[in-house]
Amino acid sequence: MEKQLENKTILIAGAGGLLGTRLVPAVLAQGGKVIAADINIEAMTERLASLGVDIENKNLTLTTLDVTNEESVSQLFSNYTSIDGAVNSTYPRNKTYGSHFFDVSLESFNENLSLHLGSAFLFTQQCASYFKKHETALSLVNISSIYGVVAPKFEIYDKTPMTMPVEYAAIKSAIQHLNKYTVAYVNDSRFRINCVSPGGIFDHQPEAFLEAYKTKTHGAGMLDVKEVVGSVLFLLSEQSRYVTGQNIIVDDGFSL
Repeated sequence: MEKQLENKTILIAGAGGLLGTRLVPAVLAQGGKVIAADINIEAMTERLASLGVDIENKNLTLTTLDVTNEESVSQLFSNYTSIDGAVNSTYPRNKTYGSHFFDVSLESFNENLSLHLGSAFLFTQQCASYFKKHETALSLVNISSIYGVVAPKFEIYDKTPMTMPVEYAAIKSAIQHLNKYTVAYVNDSRFRINCVSPGGIFDHQPEAFLEAYKTKTHGAGMLDVKEVVGSVLFLLSEQSRYVTGQNIIVDDGFSL
């Protein structure tokens, strides 16, 4: 069977994270070359190795990237001349991120918007700039969320210390429109940007939350992170050549 990403080079930002670490081996398995970038190269290397990724693979390059730093991002793109696709799975946030609505200060709200949405803008802008310079087809996948599509179901957080951060909802909805703006501005079918919006991803949340969340789905409950990978691979591949400015929701019906 033909591999979807044969001879393609894919840049994965946040390759040491929950989703990024699963995307690296998935892209390699589809015949792609991977530039795995993360702010902490040692932690990324360790996590990938612990998941069975061959760090010595000739198709894998490990590099440092601070997605919130303009020089770091532009330098990364200037180091390569054949990037065919990119995924931004980074998730920068400050120390007070995750506070309940009335406890969020304006300063903290603004800082989180700057870190996450600002870096999403920067990475998207630099992908567009890279495309204009090299004029070879490039597909960017940004990661949004069901909470960039629908209002939170706050009742599932009852009996837990958790909440659905207001910054997250603002950022993830904005990323979807940032995609549309950028592809409309560049206006070239060879340059595509799309979103994947996962439902809740299992990361050892409290049992009360997991049970409440499951009642809002069609039975799957929280997703394993690997369930999101297929949609990203599709958007990076030629199978989705004219899909652009779109958002694929992977949530087992949670947002219906």
